Amino acid sequence: MLRTLRPGRAADRDALFQLEERCFEGDRFSRRQLAHLLTRANALSLLAVSESEQVIGYGTLLFRRNSRMARLYSFCVDPEARGSGLGRELLTALEAAARERECTRLVLEVRADNRVAMGLYRRMGFMAHRWIDDYYADGCAAWRMDKELAAPASAAESQT
Repeated sequence: MLRTLRPGRAADRDALFQLEERCFEGDRFSRRQLAHLLTRANALSLLAVSESEQVIGYGTLLFRRNSRMARLYSFCVDPEARGSGLGRELLTALEAAARERECTRLVLEVRADNRVAMGLYRRMGFMAHRWIDDYYADGCAAWRMDKELAAPASAAESQT
């Protein structure tokens, strides 16, 4: 399956809303929240788009001013695209984007019952550090996971 990764834009709001409906039973973003993330938040959304221009995955990073930590705020892959390596590709691109902004750490929260996502995050080097009871609207707990990010190669080379 051919796909491209690109930054999200305001016009993607409805496609992201539809993807969220396909991926999540609850705790989905509203159209208004998605519009804010795409246009006004201190955030970056990367979208995976199929050959037919359908959004098949996305991830959003939040940044705080004067902080070297980025937060993976939302991450989902269309059920039809799961198992294709898209999750790994998208997460790798998000990590690179965080490094480009000089972030040294990436954190996320994941549903305690989402074994597939937890497996991906662990394979990508994230460590579970904190259990959070009753995190999601349905009462499900979450794990807070994080990963130290190495400096981009070009930045490390320029310091030597």
